[in-house]
Amino acid sequence: MNFPQYRPRRLRRTETLRRMVREVRLGISDLILPIFVTHGKGVKRPISSMPGHYQLSTDLIEEEAKKIRDLAIPAVILFGIPETKDETGKSALDSNGPVQRAVRTIKEKVPGLVVITDVCMCEYTSHGHCGIIKEGDVENDATLELLAREALSHAEAGADMVAPSDMMDGRVEAIRTLLDSEGYSHIPIMSYAAKYASAFYGPFREAAESTPEFGDRRSYQMDPANAEEALREVALDIEEGADIVMVKPALPYLDIIRRVKDGFGYPVAAYNVSGEYSMVKAAAEKGWIDGDRVMMEMLVAMKRAGADMIVTYFAREAAALLAK
Repeated sequence: MNFPQYRPRRLRRTETLRRMVREVRLGISDLILPIFVTHGKGVKRPISSMPGHYQLSTDLIEEEAKKIRDLAIPAVILFGIPETKDETGKSALDSNGPVQRAVRTIKEKVPGLVVITDVCMCEYTSHGHCGIIKEGDVENDATLELLAREALSHAEAGADMVAPSDMMDGRVEAIRTLLDSEGYSHIPIMSYAAKYASAFYGPFREAAESTPEFGDRRSYQMDPANAEEALREVALDIEEGADIVMVKPALPYLDIIRRVKDGFGYPVAAYNVSGEYSMVKAAAEKGWIDGDRVMMEMLVAMKRAGADMIVTYFAREAAALLAK
């Protein structure tokens, strides 16, 4: 039997050889860990659908941030659960809200950790939608001012970066304009640029207490069938001043990550969302899969697709494995 000169298996024989020719390298510095901060004191409330994650009151944030720093994870993204909610989500603007307090604590006690804040209204509104409701739908333009003011309150608290996730048209420009006018032109924006109306968000809605009271978010989040629209969304956000563009979810949209990276050359974030996390955890618990191997395979796939950074609930476990 005649074999070709090139035999791919030659370089697969040992782990050292495989590592030497590895094309994509996932590192701890690629990871961003989401944290859910809430009101009260001494609160560490388990999130039932996301094993290993909790709602934490801000008095526990210092200890948590130090653990994250010790794992060499470079950044966190904060989501807030306020004490009170109303129709317009005004608690999002509270300088003493859970996100704002958590930002100040982390920047004072663990200053080297990069703090990103999620900018949206859904955690703060009584109806669970991402802005002001008019005639049963979110009023786009009326919501922009609230989003910009929320982002400003995070910057004033000391956030290193703001990340609007609402998918309102024009919100990046509104935030950029207000930040610049208030002396925060140095604060970058990581835009949820291509955020799909996905069924993979279920566990997050428990974690953030943000399930819509009525309807769904398909009038402002993207149709999962659309790819060209994602590129238009990314182009708009870059034009408006986004510094990093995000694709969310990650795993079912690896093609979008690749097209965004190839098409724009901007830093790209992938959000490895709650449903992706929880499915792996559930299957691993039943012994159906090797959870660690599946986790790492998923994260490497996101990196291979073009992600420069990955927002992931697996950050702690992945960092521990990568440090070995």
